[in-house]
Amino acid sequence: MPVPTRIAATLLLAGSLAACGAEADDRSGPTSPSTGSYPVTVENCGADVTFEADPERVVLLKSSAVPFLHDLGVMDRVTARAGQYPDDYYDEETLAELDEIPLLTDELDSSGHLQISKEVVISQEPDLVLGQVDNLSRDTLDAVGIPLLEEPALCGTGGEPAFDDVYDQLELYGTVFGREAQAEEAIADLRDELAGIESEVGEGSGRTAAVLYPTVGGGTTYAYGTGSMAHPQLEAAGLENVFADVDERVFEVTLEELLGRDPDVLVLLHSEGEPGPVEQAITDLPGADQLTAVRNGDVMTQLFNFTEPPSPLAFDGLARIVERFGTS
Repeated sequence: MPVPTRIAATLLLAGSLAACGAEADDRSGPTSPSTGSYPVTVENCGADVTFEADPERVVLLKSSAVPFLHDLGVMDRVTARAGQYPDDYYDEETLAELDEIPLLTDELDSSGHLQISKEVVISQEPDLVLGQVDNLSRDTLDAVGIPLLEEPALCGTGGEPAFDDVYDQLELYGTVFGREAQAEEAIADLRDELAGIESEVGEGSGRTAAVLYPTVGGGTTYAYGTGSMAHPQLEAAGLENVFADVDERVFEVTLEELLGRDPDVLVLLHSEGEPGPVEQAITDLPGADQLTAVRNGDVMTQLFNFTEPPSPLAFDGLARIVERFGTS
């Protein structure tokens, strides 16, 4: 997602959401049993995080953890959530699980970043927070005894993401929740899914591509390099990333730069809303009609978590790219 901007926390929001907190407190305990041994310590984003018992009050601040928790059968541990959870990400079973979880706020800024105060989150009395936002860092929550886990690709620690990172994160969540067997089963299913897609793609089309995050309504356009999940996703789809020489995860890009690299295919990411305005944010730029992808109509949009960060949804996103652009 684009580079974060500092968001001011407001006590007003905390007051307005007090009723939601009360609703979350009324939920019964988890029904998914743990089979793990505690305490356990996991490494996350360069920090050691210790759990004395399996978490029973989880607060979600980003949607990226949902497919992991669903695959492990521990969505009943989530007592509150914040942010956007687009229906297109989930099957009916997952949507039903989400419907049971009180929503604290879905307010995002123009760059797609959550606006929520730390007071609101702390009032939920979580024993685990999933997802870091601007005013809720690991250190902030550590100070009040609340552990935080973030998706590694969003930590800013560098490295090149791969589909193996999804398997690693499933193992981590399996350890935290004492659901190791479920994690191994989910990993096996994902390996089979990826093998099937790679067999379909074969050697690929050899076409070039770029993955972008446009700002709807005008503003900065962001592109994704080898530090993002977009890169292995394009490779698995048989496409060549025109930004394969950029080791950053996400960076600003101008139309002139895009014209110079002139990708055959454009994949546009967005966090919410309809795809039409997202595509128009690129195609309406003066001179965009000179791009090969625009001229040939080889432009697709998909929701952010279908590409970033590495999660089971990235496999679905890969399948969508292959279906849209084929293998020829």
